[in-house]
Amino acid sequence: MAAAQRDISVAEFFAKNRHLLGFDNASKALLTTVREAVDNALDACEEAGTLPDIEIAIARVPVPKGKKRKAKKKTRHRIGMRGAERLKVTVQDNGPGILEAQIPKIFGKLLYGSKFHRLRMSRGQQGIGISAAGLYGQLTTGQPVRITSRTSARAKPHRYQVSINLAKNTPERRKLEVGRGKIPKGTKVELEIEGRYQAHGRSVDQYLRETAVANPHARFVLVDPNGARAVHERVVKRLPAPAREIKPHPYGVELGVLARMLRETKARSVGSFLQSEFTRVSARIATMILDEAGVARAHKPRTITRRQAESIYDAIQDTKIMAPPTNCLSPIGETQLLKGLDKEFDAEFFTSTVRPPTVYRGNPFQIEVALAYGGDLPADEPAQLLRFANRVPLLYQAGACAITKAVQTTTWRNYKIPQSRNSLPTGPLVIAVHMASVWVPFTSEAKEAVAGYDEILIEIKRALQDCGRRLGVHVNKKRKAQEEVRKRSHIEVYLPHVTAALQEILDFGDKERVATDRNLKTILDRTRKA
Repeated sequence: MAAAQRDISVAEFFAKNRHLLGFDNASKALLTTVREAVDNALDACEEAGTLPDIEIAIARVPVPKGKKRKAKKKTRHRIGMRGAERLKVTVQDNGPGILEAQIPKIFGKLLYGSKFHRLRMSRGQQGIGISAAGLYGQLTTGQPVRITSRTSARAKPHRYQVSINLAKNTPERRKLEVGRGKIPKGTKVELEIEGRYQAHGRSVDQYLRETAVANPHARFVLVDPNGARAVHERVVKRLPAPAREIKPHPYGVELGVLARMLRETKARSVGSFLQSEFTRVSARIATMILDEAGVARAHKPRTITRRQAESIYDAIQDTKIMAPPTNCLSPIGETQLLKGLDKEFDAEFFTSTVRPPTVYRGNPFQIEVALAYGGDLPADEPAQLLRFANRVPLLYQAGACAITKAVQTTTWRNYKIPQSRNSLPTGPLVIAVHMASVWVPFTSEAKEAVAGYDEILIEIKRALQDCGRRLGVHVNKKRKAQEEVRKRSHIEVYLPHVTAALQEILDFGDKERVATDRNLKTILDRTRKA
């Protein structure tokens, strides 16, 4: 038994458990691949200060002659993806490009990236996304990822194909020659995968439409396998405010993490350690914590015992510390969110709100909500819910998401919108909810649902109620206007008959009848104008 035991690399683990990353069916696998590439492109463009222009092309890969598969049922069973076909996904951006030395690690090593250790808002978090898409393509088609990158107009372009060594979780690369054609600045990623393209439902089209709502400063072009071209133009010509990196907040650090930080810090004293390694800890706050813990300020961090570390941890929880700064977040903003909704949905009423930043487990986050009502939206169907986390649409696992739960438990009947118990409201309504955070608490590595922390649920419900009250005012005004129109139409229908009956009863002469007709006509005209 001991001889059979060996290490398991993270690449081997996810190769056997790719459903954890969102590759559990053919259509979702395509969507996940596109999403990871687009998210990286958006992050790169924004960090470089460039308005994103992103082109996505999905093409069917023809089967070479002499290699056509005869037994489709057996092939599908072997692949494990019902209805899958071989597709080539190409995503090209106008960003800053990637340095040649970094290409193999970014695309050929799981859990490698620059965002995991930085406390600031970004789309990617774990360093798994694009390398996992490459791993999926490698498993299903045997083809490596092809990357073409150019860091500037003067720099020499470089092109690689990269695959992953599953046993070691290391990249295997091969440099390719760059053709003579003009290669623009930016990055082009090509992946060959097994997937299924669908134009409706939770599809690439829907993903890009929602991404355009949350990123109105970006331009997207999609060419589908049938050659159809869809363009989502930008409606905002200004980049969002850049998010700044912050240090951890003391409230968000657990005891084991605190002990490790004490061992690894370069600070010479515990007092300077608290001030340099955490945000919102001044000299006064550090002294208060250490006095409460009974630890000398000049004590060397590496000599702190486990019991002393626990005393410092308890003292932190008992000390009132200011909430972390919020410049680490980059919310969409009320105006930009409304422009994004207005671009994609034909509605008669729009409203939005942005909640003040708050904290869960020491991590800053901010909730934004926008509503679109009426117009050409379907009136007899459940409201369309758009869920976003750090500007990324969440299309799957809606039932497990805190955003869905908050919408369902909001009493929409108070705002004149029909709703069954514990369900989405019914009516011509679109609800967009965005969570911006330095660390979004996803329920799985697939990043499709937000965990239901109480602090998050409370903030979402408060934002929904703010928008709901404005919506209720609009619906009331609309109903009153419709009621007035209905009453006027009744007057217009029955007033001539009332006039004729009065004339017969009173037996007016011609002059009196003309005068009466004029008076009634004047009343009718005034009623119409009113």
